[in-house]
Amino acid sequence: MGLWSFLTGSGKEASETDESGSPTAEALAKEVESIGADTSDLKIEVEDGNVKLSGGSMDDELREKAILAVGNVEGVSSVEADTAVEPVFHTVGKGDTLWAVAEKALGNGSRYNEIFEANKPMLDDPDKIYPGQVLRIPA
Repeated sequence: MGLWSFLTGSGKEASETDESGSPTAEALAKEVESIGADTSDLKIEVEDGNVKLSGGSMDDELREKAILAVGNVEGVSSVEADTAVEPVFHTVGKGDTLWAVAEKALGNGSRYNEIFEANKPMLDDPDKIYPGQVLRIPA
């Protein structure tokens, strides 16, 4: 199991929250479904902003996207999940652009489109990233 941290106060607003302000498992399942993943055998547990994903028949790429879809929801502070390979993620800083992230992570800013493609459908515009957002860096 891997464990990834996220900024609790940033991200997409959850469609449903519990009394503590954490997104509900149902709301997070909708986020995973929005990336095209089948959630019928995916177990999502939420406790005080900490999320555990288990099960689910997803390939490595889709599982990494599921981690990000859940983690980039406001109120989520960590995501724990099984992964076959160790994913590479980047947390967007103030003033970051996809070009700058590509330069840092891939060694060449002109490869920004690879990062954009690796984060679809969560990203719909390469110019719309925000501080605290976590992005998937392709291998």
